[in-house]
Amino acid sequence: MSEQPRSAATIWQTAYGELQLQMPRETFDAWLRHARLIAHEDGTYIIGVHNVYAREWLEHRLKKIIVRTLGQIARRTVEVRFVVWSNEKADDDLRSAGPLLADLEPPAEPTPHFEETTPGETGLNPRYTFDAYAVGSCNRLAHAAALAVIETPAVQFNPLYIHADVGLGKTHLLHAIGNSCHERGMQVLFVSSEAFTNDLVGAIKSHRTQEFREKYRHVDLLLVDDIDFLAGKVSSQEEFYHTFNTLYDSGAQVVVASSRPPGNIQKLDPRLQSRFDGGLVVELLPPDFETRMAILQLKARQRGSEGRIPLEAFEMIAGEVDGSVRDLEGALNRLIAASMLTNTPPSAALVEEALGPIRASQPNLTLEDIIMMVAEYYGVDPEDLCGRGRSREVSIARQVAIYMAYKETSTSLQQIGEAIGGRNHSTVLYSYERIGDLMDADSQVRRDVQAIMQSLKPQRASQIHNRQ
Repeated sequence: MSEQPRSAATIWQTAYGELQLQMPRETFDAWLRHARLIAHEDGTYIIGVHNVYAREWLEHRLKKIIVRTLGQIARRTVEVRFVVWSNEKADDDLRSAGPLLADLEPPAEPTPHFEETTPGETGLNPRYTFDAYAVGSCNRLAHAAALAVIETPAVQFNPLYIHADVGLGKTHLLHAIGNSCHERGMQVLFVSSEAFTNDLVGAIKSHRTQEFREKYRHVDLLLVDDIDFLAGKVSSQEEFYHTFNTLYDSGAQVVVASSRPPGNIQKLDPRLQSRFDGGLVVELLPPDFETRMAILQLKARQRGSEGRIPLEAFEMIAGEVDGSVRDLEGALNRLIAASMLTNTPPSAALVEEALGPIRASQPNLTLEDIIMMVAEYYGVDPEDLCGRGRSREVSIARQVAIYMAYKETSTSLQQIGEAIGGRNHSTVLYSYERIGDLMDADSQVRRDVQAIMQSLKPQRASQIHNRQ
């Protein structure tokens, strides 16, 4: 008996559920939670959203994922168009034609809204100061530029643009600048570009754009983290461009951080790129051996453990862990925890036990290394990652493992599929392409993958002697 053709509403309903599993919850809730199938004709799906901003964001950032998911379920080539749709009567008419998944979902999570700041609120973390920032050859220029900004705001380096891979201290440096300026009586505001975007969406929806502009344009120092999140977001970039101009013309300082230099951010407004390049662009590099030693000793001092840990133990960790500041801090935390749990001094011998043998003889990553590290990062069981479970946590971990295995090893897609639950070639390819798309569309996924990449770098004991 042949399979009955499915209606467009059923196909959209199924795709909607698949997309909810595939995407991070915050991304789905912000942009797709209220999306509706408005019309369908000959493979073209008209999807209604509530405002122009959502339409632009979906068109430029998530359309490829939505088209691919719909096409796989419909088993044909499809096209998707996004339109602004907020007519309540029309929504009622659609409901009468049959339930959509959006109607069957629980009450939606709160959508982005405008957050007012109370007097004196800065968004800064008081723990991130210059005293807690280790300086070395990898970050000396950025550190000096930050100090110059504090001494003479908006004079020499405006804007100051700091870029680095994940975990190398750019956010810490932004907070340190902000805390120092705040102590000097300046009006400071720290915000991520994602929070800036959510504020803008909320302000537009609640007709509070004037209050939004007063919040961001009446400060002495604006610090914006992860500026590359704005890429492709037309309305946000337009608003930030005018915010920047207002601050610049009024003599305020702007400092931004990103994972990439301005010229390497795809879909960045050329006007913003020109503004960023017109200031000072500095890069934070991975810490060298001496800087890793300084970081470890500084972190140990903050925990009151520096005097208890011998120099040899610091050297072993600094030689084995050559990734980010977070990697170093994590290794130090494991050593201190092992010392407390076993009631033994945090010696070099305990470093071996806590961190595992140094893998000097394994210059190449294996599929097993990646599966174990991804499972540990996401807090899932490796057996579940390689199994058939479909929870969101397991699904995203599995797809990240597939993406990294294909990128970082010579393993074929077929071999990866056989190792991860006996999946076929097309399923593995879909997972690889999906994570690649999400790394462009979702900053959290990009940060997660970069963090795991850093922790998977081959580690060599010989670095201890080579760097001394």
